[in-house]
Amino acid sequence: QVQLVESGGGLVQTGGSLRLSCVVSGRAVSSSTMGWFRQAPGKEREFVTAISWRGRSLYADSVKGRFTISRDSAKNTVYLQMNSLKPEDTAVYSCTGRQSYLITKSGSDYPYWGQGTQVLVSS
Repeated sequence: QVQLVESGGGLVQTGGSLRLSCVVSGRAVSSSTMGWFRQAPGKEREFVTAISWRGRSLYADSVKGRFTISRDSAKNTVYLQMNSLKPEDTAVYSCTGRQSYLITKSGSDYPYWGQGTQVLVSS
């Protein structure tokens, strides 16, 4: 059984930074495409970023240059470093994964999900 457990969310001021972690069990991150989605109150869930097991990464335009996805195969953990945070980044961030090496921006293509962690950016 694949399990994803996120941590690292919290309250931060505009311009601040947070690092989210996603500890994965039941499947190696090095052989999975791992990603992050977010959902703000009253809005649809949206793609943030993903990294394929080949090491290719993709970012939403809204976070490009500010967010960085990475993974630690030894710890079987995926990270999301978020810098220069803005109030519009406020959302529940969820870690996700899929077996294919292909990155997609559709949440329905990812069968594995964590419970989410709240990020609140104050203005």
